[in-house]
Amino acid sequence: MTMNTPKGLYGKLALAEMVTWALLILGLALKYVFKVTEMATTIFGGIHGFTFLCYVATTILVWINQKWTFGRGVAGLFSSIIPFMTYPFEQNTLKAGLLEGPWRFTDVSERPNGIFEWALATIIRRPFLSALAILIILAVVFSLLLMAGPPTQWFS
Repeated sequence: MTMNTPKGLYGKLALAEMVTWALLILGLALKYVFKVTEMATTIFGGIHGFTFLCYVATTILVWINQKWTFGRGVAGLFSSIIPFMTYPFEQNTLKAGLLEGPWRFTDVSERPNGIFEWALATIIRRPFLSALAILIILAVVFSLLLMAGPPTQWFS
């Protein structure tokens, strides 16, 4: 399975997001149950946070590319919040045949309709610059979230 298709990229990120949930839960167990270290939570939380942001961004791109229904797209985003749910969601979507096919807009004669398809077409047609821009945006968001601290401290 290659990452050059929606199916390949989405499958790998769904699995990575699930694995990083496990790492985060392990870090929390080390911190609160075994009273060993807080460092694991910081490290695993950071890895999970970045993977989470990548999964959400990819879910949006795949949603647009595959022309998912609104409900399917929201379910994909929601699956990232529930521990270990991204992989079952991806498998369900795969079985429904909703991850088949290539990335759209590789053919420059194909015209995007609307702002979301225009953004997807730009990303597909300029993958290196788009990947760089997306990584910079994710890094900025990730850094801002790190400065904000753990979500449990945001409203206290």
